[in-house]
Amino acid sequence: MQNNYGSFQNAGAEIVALAVAPLASVSGAQQTVRAAFTMLADSVHQAAEAYSVYNLLGDGYAAPTVFIIDTDGRITWSRVGQNATDRPNAQTILQKLQEAISE
Repeated sequence: MQNNYGSFQNAGAEIVALAVAPLASVSGAQQTVRAAFTMLADSVHQAAEAYSVYNLLGDGYAAPTVFIIDTDGRITWSRVGQNATDRPNAQTILQKLQEAISE
């Protein structure tokens, strides 16, 4: 995502990553990957549960999920991974973002 961050910004979007992990772990990961986008800690999995993606894989974490949320707070597209490495690539997400903007 970091490599394509500029493309998301050019499309008028913002990336926010959320991890079911302590703040120190998330901060460390953000520094390690030098992520320019926001990374948040959901250590008590409140957000993951609210979006119904917590523990779907039986591992005590949020399933890898991408949401495109419009400026009114509506989810216009989502993709929930079927395993820990099942994630759409940045180009797929950008395409879905453009489709959502066009609607």
